[in-house]
Amino acid sequence: MESIGHPYPPPKYVMLSHNHGSLRPPPYRRNVPRYPSKRSSSSCFKCMCCCYCFLFFITVLLLSLIFFFHAKYKPQIPSYKVDSFSVQAFTFQSDMSLFTEFAVTVKAENPNEHISFIYGEDSEIIISYTGSNLCYGKLPAFYQPRKNTTMINIALAGTSPFGSGLQAALMENRHTGRIPLLVTVYAPVNVVVGNFKLRRIKVYVNCTLVIDNLQPNKKVGILSSKYDYSVAI
Repeated sequence: MESIGHPYPPPKYVMLSHNHGSLRPPPYRRNVPRYPSKRSSSSCFKCMCCCYCFLFFITVLLLSLIFFFHAKYKPQIPSYKVDSFSVQAFTFQSDMSLFTEFAVTVKAENPNEHISFIYGEDSEIIISYTGSNLCYGKLPAFYQPRKNTTMINIALAGTSPFGSGLQAALMENRHTGRIPLLVTVYAPVNVVVGNFKLRRIKVYVNCTLVIDNLQPNKKVGILSSKYDYSVAI
C-alpha cells in the first residue's frame, strides 16, 4: 500500500518555557551583572589630574606675582607715633561723669618710594582709661605721598560716666605721675601703587600710652608708648 505523502513539511519544533509559553525570561532568572568600564574610570582620573594641575598653575602664578611686586616696589608698613599730647579740659561733673578734651598730634611716616596712601573720612579715634572711654575724635581725610612725613592734629572730646572707683584709681595714678591710657585708631586707607589705586583696607592701631599728668593747660610728658598694628580687608 502506498503511503500518502504530506503536501507540507512538518513544523519546526519550538521549546516552550514553564511560564505558559512566553518567550520572556522568568522573573526568578538573574540579570547579568554589569561592571564599570575602564574607560569611565580613566576619564575621572584625567579630570582630577587636570584640576590639580590647574590649581598648581594658579598657585605658582600668584606666588610669582607676589614675589615680583615685593622685589620691585619693596612695600613697607607706615609708622605712627603720638608726638604730643595736651589736656584742654578734665573736669568731674556733679552727676559722677567726666568731661575731657584732649589735643593730640600724631606723626605719620610713609617710608615707601613707590607707594602712597589715601586716608578716608570714616575714621575713629578713642582714648580710654582702664576700659572706660574718655573721649572721641576723627582723623582728617588726606593724601600722603611717597617718602613723606605728615603731622596730624586731632581734637578729641567726650563725656563719660566715671564712678568713685575709677576716680580713686585715677587720683592714685596722678599722684604717682604715671597715668596709663589706651589710644585706639581705626582708619580706612586706599593703597596707591604707582598710579593705580588698590582696594580700600582697614587699618587698626592700638597705642598703649603712659603720661605724667592730666592737668589742663600744662605740658604733658609722654613716659612710654607701645604700638600694635593690624590690617583687615
